Amino acid sequence: MSLEYDPNRSARIALLHYADGDKRYILAAEGLKEGDEVVCAERTKVKIGNRMKLKYVPSGYKIYDLEINVGRGGCSVRSAGAAATLVGGDGKYGVVEMPSGEVRRVHMECYATIGTVSNPEHNLVCIGKAGRQRWCGRRPKVLGKSMNAVDHPHGGGEGHSPIGLKAPKTPWGKKALGVRTRKYNKHSNRLIIRSRANKKRKRR
Repeated sequence: MSLEYDPNRSARIALLHYADGDKRYILAAEGLKEGDEVVCAERTKVKIGNRMKLKYVPSGYKIYDLEINVGRGGCSVRSAGAAATLVGGDGKYGVVEMPSGEVRRVHMECYATIGTVSNPEHNLVCIGKAGRQRWCGRRPKVLGKSMNAVDHPHGGGEGHSPIGLKAPKTPWGKKALGVRTRKYNKHSNRLIIRSRANKKRKRR
């Protein structure tokens, strides 16, 4: 196994050399070293980097690269330094606390990897210059109040004046703050025990 840099993601990736000569990339776990051996099986030893079904992971362990739908592959908890915690289980479903603070039920047949995603210092990187942001596809952000009134609801006025509204608006005139954007009848709502919005409210 070797660790490599990937320009398309914040985490490091690991190149696995299988016994049959095949090679594949996976998301590297924090603490993995070159030459380490990792196993992906329905049930295996609980060790950093090993991947197994959720029903065989002990409660309280940190997990990442979590499957949400059985057989669809890991799609959640994949960014640098991220980790979810398996809180417990109630038969068919396990209870997982996500990095956002959301607590949700996940099917016990779903796979997850033990540990935390590598490169936790990613958020400490100093961008340094505007050009580096452009390499990532991030364009400059112009304040609405710096525009003309014809271009934005916040625009117009003499100099850097206030927006002149009770609440901020989008460039298309809709409320910008406080409006929930998640569908109220989304299918996965039945699996969410505590939403991340409730977690933020408790922090205040």
